[in-house]
Amino acid sequence: MRLLLTADTHLPKRAKVLPDQLLAETERADAVLHAGDWVDAATLDLLEARARRVIGVYGNNDGPELRARLPEVARAELGGLRFGVVHETGAAQGRERRCAERFPDLDVLVFGHSHIPWDTVAPGGLRLLNPGSPTDRRRQPYCTYLTLTAADGELRDVALHRLPPRR
Repeated sequence: MRLLLTADTHLPKRAKVLPDQLLAETERADAVLHAGDWVDAATLDLLEARARRVIGVYGNNDGPELRARLPEVARAELGGLRFGVVHETGAAQGRERRCAERFPDLDVLVFGHSHIPWDTVAPGGLRLLNPGSPTDRRRQPYCTYLTLTAADGELRDVALHRLPPRR
C-alpha cells in the first residue's frame, strides 16, 4: 500500500491552498493519513473527495466541526502493520518512551503538531513518524510531507519530500 502522511495543513491561515505536489500524491496513494490541525473542514472534504481513503484526527487548532467528524486518535491496519494517528505527543525529549507506553499495540505512530519532520524507533519497535507540514515550515528549511509503502508487515521506501517555496 502506498501511503501519504501529512499534518498541520492550517488552511486557510498558513496557506490558501494545498500544494499541487501534495494533491498529486493524494491521488496516487492508497490512503492518506493526516495528523491534525486541518483548521477548516473544506480541507478534509477536499482530501476525502480525492483520496481513496483518509485516516485523520483533529488537532489543537481544529474547531467543533472537525472535532465532530474526526477522532482524537485513529487506528488502522495497513499493509499488515498496525498504524495509529494522533496530533500531539508532547516534548521531543522522552517521546519514544512515552509513545511506546501509550501505544503498546501499534507498529507505527503518525503524529504532527511540531511541524518538524521526525523518524525514530522506540524501544520495543514502535516507529514514530512526523511528516512536518506542507504549508507552514515554521523554523524548518522546507515545507514537507512523507510517503511510504506498507506491505507484508514492513515499511519500505519511507521518503521525506521537500516542497518548493510558495510564490
